[in-house]
Amino acid sequence: MPYPITAEVKKRAKAIGVEVKVSTVRGKKLDAYKDGVKQASFGQAGAMDYHLWRKEKGEAYANERKRLYHLRHKNEGGKYKNGKLTASFLSKYILW
Repeated sequence: MPYPITAEVKKRAKAIGVEVKVSTVRGKKLDAYKDGVKQASFGQAGAMDYHLWRKEKGEAYANERKRLYHLRHKNEGGKYKNGKLTASFLSKYILW
C-alpha cells in the first residue's frame, strides 16, 4: 500500500522547498523533488513515522517516538550531499 501523503506532510515539504510524491523506489515511502529534479527517495516503507504514530496512538505517544528518533539520528549527515538534499535530512524534517 502506498504511503498516505497527508496535508501536513505536503506542508512540511513545502516549508523546505520540495514537493513529495509516492516513491517509485521499492522499499521507500516518498520521493522528493526540488524544481523538478529528484533529490532523494526516503523513509522506509512499512515503518512507522510521526504522522502514522499520531494517527494510531495519539499525539503524546507520537511525540515520544519523535524525541527518540531525533536522539538516534542526531549525528547523521548534513542537509546536502553532492548538491542534493539527503534522505536523512528529508526524513527528519518531513516524516519526523
